[in-house]
Amino acid sequence: MSKKRNMFPLGGSSDDATLATVPPTVTRLDGAASAISALKPFTFLEAIAQAGRPLSVSEMSALLNVPQPTAHRIVHGLESEGFLEREAGSRRYAPGSRLVRLSVGVVGTSARAAPRRAILEALSNAIGETCNFGIRVGNHLMYLDRVEAAWPFGLRFEPGSRVPLHCTSMGKLFLSAMTPTQRKRLLNAAALQFYTERTITDPDLLEAELLKIREAGFSIDNQEFLAGVVCVAVPVLAANGSVAAALAISAPLARMSLSRATQCVPLLRNAAEQMAETFGDSDLDGLAVPGQQRVGQ
Repeated sequence: MSKKRNMFPLGGSSDDATLATVPPTVTRLDGAASAISALKPFTFLEAIAQAGRPLSVSEMSALLNVPQPTAHRIVHGLESEGFLEREAGSRRYAPGSRLVRLSVGVVGTSARAAPRRAILEALSNAIGETCNFGIRVGNHLMYLDRVEAAWPFGLRFEPGSRVPLHCTSMGKLFLSAMTPTQRKRLLNAAALQFYTERTITDPDLLEAELLKIREAGFSIDNQEFLAGVVCVAVPVLAANGSVAAALAISAPLARMSLSRATQCVPLLRNAAEQMAETFGDSDLDGLAVPGQQRVGQ
């Protein structure tokens, strides 16, 4: 992979903080691009996506070198169309449902490109079970692609399907990579829902489980989401070691024990490395959440 670019850290909480430099992938509207009015809304969406956190109108105004009245007009227009939404209890804006659907659609189409699909198919053929590729979208795990096992019994989740984080192997992997503050904020947004008798709904027990996952570098779902189904997941890493996506295998317990599934971790890791190589660094960096803790070795 190429060396990771230095990105501007959009940290801090002050709306009027001086933004001396900007990410090289964000287009400032102080050059020829400013003459193209249709480009302006896209640069605001780009800024939100690159920041990795909600931004206020004044922050976007300073970042993009756009007058605040213009910034207010554009942001409010994007909000009314569902591309941005205001963060509860603040004046900052985050990606809206329409932008999320658009982004996931683009990434999902890319994920099903021939090289990535071939990696999933080869992995499924080698293990003989269903293989999944997914990312975190908000407080859910979203499947971008799946290769179903050639067995009569299959788990039918179409690309774009969303499942919980706290009781799935890929979901717990993403949770384990978050900082404690990020994780607490996400998990406090909704109660840990019960799915099977093995679902971990106690926050302290889940935290202990996530610590084990972070140290091991892989995650398991021991019938926690679907009774009688086991899963094992490994991370797909960005250039800086943060978790950008995940690969997993899933199988009925009648066909594959959890012990047998964990023996497939080396195959999963090899496939994850191959998958990462099919992306450009900027593609994976855009999927990874800033400030993550490293998972595994």
